[in-house]
Amino acid sequence: MPSRRGRLRRVYLGRHLMVKGKYIPTILQREKTTTIRWGIVIPKYKEIIIHGGGHVIGKAIIEDVEYKKVKDLTHKDAIRDGFSSKAELLNELKSMYPKIKKNDYVTIIRFRLVKLAENEDEAAIYHGFRPADIARIALRYEIPLSKEEREILRLLTKAGSLRRAAKELGGLEKRRLVRRVIRKTLDLLLKQGILSSDSSDQP
Repeated sequence: MPSRRGRLRRVYLGRHLMVKGKYIPTILQREKTTTIRWGIVIPKYKEIIIHGGGHVIGKAIIEDVEYKKVKDLTHKDAIRDGFSSKAELLNELKSMYPKIKKNDYVTIIRFRLVKLAENEDEAAIYHGFRPADIARIALRYEIPLSKEEREILRLLTKAGSLRRAAKELGGLEKRRLVRRVIRKTLDLLLKQGILSSDSSDQP
């Protein structure tokens, strides 16, 4: 655990990792495999969804989390984060966090983009995302859904699968209702550009 000599700013990371749109190309090209955040960031989940530029980039697995002071960041840290030098990385951190100091702690989150198995029927139907992923993404954005539809999406995120969500709603015969909500939600996400029709082809 980091020493208390550096300023500690603790935050928790949920299912969603937000990045600036300008980082999308380097993430997709696997040049940027980390994100560096001010403070002690504690991920709550290993599997996350990355968003950038107002839409979803894809799913990723958090492979490592490291804490160090700003002054201890290295050239290697900068390269992994998609920058050409430590100086460039520090300039970006200062632009994002104007109050950050050299003795403050930052969190280096190393992630790996993953592609869903192509032989999964649900993944193919939903452009590479599982129904629970679609639900999590939709609840993050403002899209025109009814209160009942949003409740079904919330239930799906907790249940983790369409089958379990249907059981929670009263029985497996409710799968048709859940599928209808998911398909409507996916259509809205595609129309608003939050998801793209080729999302499943991303690395």
